Amino acid sequence: MLSNKEITDFINKNIYDIRVTKNGRWIDQKCAADVLTVIADCIYNYHLNNPNNITFTTADIWYSDYAKNNVVEIFKKPDVDSELAQNEYDKFFQQPMELLSASKVLNKTKNGNRNIYSIADIDILEFIALREKNALFFLKEYITKTLKDSGIYYLFETFFGSQTLVNYSKMKKGFANFTINNTSINGDTECNRIFIKVLNPLAYYNNALGTEHGHLSRHNITYDMLMYNRNNFRDINAEKPKEVTRKEYMQLKKIVVNNAYYKYQSAKAKHYLKLFNAQYRDNKSEHLDEFDNGMATQIHHIFPESQYPEICYYLENLIALTPTQHMTKAHPNNNTREICETYQHLLLLSKTDRIKENLDNTTVEKIYEFSKLLYVLTVGFDDDNILKIEDRNFEDVVNAINLHYVA
Repeated sequence: MLSNKEITDFINKNIYDIRVTKNGRWIDQKCAADVLTVIADCIYNYHLNNPNNITFTTADIWYSDYAKNNVVEIFKKPDVDSELAQNEYDKFFQQPMELLSASKVLNKTKNGNRNIYSIADIDILEFIALREKNALFFLKEYITKTLKDSGIYYLFETFFGSQTLVNYSKMKKGFANFTINNTSINGDTECNRIFIKVLNPLAYYNNALGTEHGHLSRHNITYDMLMYNRNNFRDINAEKPKEVTRKEYMQLKKIVVNNAYYKYQSAKAKHYLKLFNAQYRDNKSEHLDEFDNGMATQIHHIFPESQYPEICYYLENLIALTPTQHMTKAHPNNNTREICETYQHLLLLSKTDRIKENLDNTTVEKIYEFSKLLYVLTVGFDDDNILKIEDRNFEDVVNAINLHYVA
């Protein structure tokens, strides 16, 4: 499992000057982080299942069983075999694949009008495929390097230094002029569609304003605004009256949860934590007790996936356990539909310790966020007061956990 530094090193060793490549499709409308990670995942799984097929086309990926079983349900697209699919899937798969090619993760050759791809760097592809956050970090690094190599990063630096309407307009117009002058794209409309995908990931990492509906955004760009598949439970929970429970509010508003999307994200998050725990913690259990002997081969949802889909893929809600811990303590009598609240209490305390260790450790990749820990507890306990805890105040988090189970 690669670190962020290794991703930066990969990006920095390549040259992405658009004035040289003339490639206006180095990034495109469908290149949101959640789409990019799914397409990378589909390519990665196609490679694993077809080891003798060194090259592949866009159609090979979208007609693969893995894509059929995931993309249709996750993104609510037409069936890949339907008549409506051709144009829709051509963009949905090809645009991220073009980005992966332009960034040198994939190789691309031409056979007539067909693009023929192969994997240039399997480790980078796996990093992107593992989770949305990885894909977003890759996008940020790739976008930044491309703008710098192309000599137009100063427009964005000026904007982030002083977020005025004048600087926004200069940046947007400058990007459009540069693209029209150096690529086959010849209209402002298409430039502006691409501009959104360029600016907003940078704005998110700068905790800054970006672009929304073609204008300077009124608020800082948030994570959900960068996603193609926006189902923002944070907004849903923020609008919920305090006297109404989370489940009652979802039923009242007839909120439909895309279970396929969250199940897919949950599986990927569990895989990611398992890899991290193997690489950095020698496969040890994250909860220390008399049942922690052996390898932590099980990844457990502290708050069950079926009841809390909105936090099922948060690493802060997942914990690596030994089989005995998982199937006899977390789920008494091997009943996966049952949760032992006493053990849940202890697991939350242990997970809080593991999160603190990770955030305090300067030698390993930081995979957790304190704000996400608060959100997990807020949803799990249905208690908005937890969000008031000050940043990195782990003592108050422990007190809140203990108080919940005492009450």
